[in-house]
Amino acid sequence: MEAPLQRIQDTLLQEHSVTLWIKREDLLHPHISGNKWRKLKYNLQEAKHLQKDTLLTFGGAYSNHIAATAAAGKEFGFKTVGLIRGEEHLPLNPTLHFATSCGMELRYLNREQYRHKQDPAFSKRLSAQFGEPYMLPEGGTNSLAVKGCTEIVTDVAVDYDYICCASGTGGTLAGIVAGLDGEKQVLGFPALKGGAFLQEETAQLIISYNGKQYNNWQLITDYHFGGYAKVKPELLEFMQQFQKQHGIPLEPVYTGKMLFGLYDLIRRGYFPPNSNVIAVHTGGLQGNAGFKERLGVEV
Repeated sequence: MEAPLQRIQDTLLQEHSVTLWIKREDLLHPHISGNKWRKLKYNLQEAKHLQKDTLLTFGGAYSNHIAATAAAGKEFGFKTVGLIRGEEHLPLNPTLHFATSCGMELRYLNREQYRHKQDPAFSKRLSAQFGEPYMLPEGGTNSLAVKGCTEIVTDVAVDYDYICCASGTGGTLAGIVAGLDGEKQVLGFPALKGGAFLQEETAQLIISYNGKQYNNWQLITDYHFGGYAKVKPELLEFMQQFQKQHGIPLEPVYTGKMLFGLYDLIRRGYFPPNSNVIAVHTGGLQGNAGFKERLGVEV
């Protein structure tokens, strides 16, 4: 399965002699889009190999990963359980409504319980409670997810100098870096405030995957807009203008921030003239409905 490249024509790009392509990972699947398709691919194969009939995972109430896991379960014949951070949401928000429509069973964990989600004793209790399911971490990031994300770079048919992606748990970024194996330059745009922890976690994911360390990647930490899922008017204005001009829908948690940051870097002359840049659209558009409901803001 390939994600098409869409070239962006823009006055700013012409002024700075930069060629920009958007890799439309968001078009891979209508409900398991972008990096979620990549992260789940080999995990689903492993679950089948282990003869597991249930997927169990974790996430927030608006999680792209929760929605994608639910959709994958419905499509590929798994029961699914979503352990949701926080109190029960009634009526269900659009993300959780979609998940339940795909057959996902929702359970809610308070903040204290959720903090223990990776504790071995807690995992053992969950495994016994839900019949030895295949357990996926929050965000879906593990070594098999990194393996899937290496394939983001295998079908790129144009020459390029830089490839950029938004980063939450570091799995997509780690996969791109590992897939390039030291080639090109990779820029990760954290969606969370404070990038130091993500630097270490991404590096560890790469080492766990192939035992290597690379120096051709870096985090650009200036475009989180105050933290995870936080926005400012200038971000929303940029997104609306970008979609109007180029016909590519964005979302404000990941790809919108990454592209805002990328355009700002171009404006500031970060890229040498005649640079070819690819920006990876990691999907997540399902979250826009919940974002609008929660904040009353059109995206």
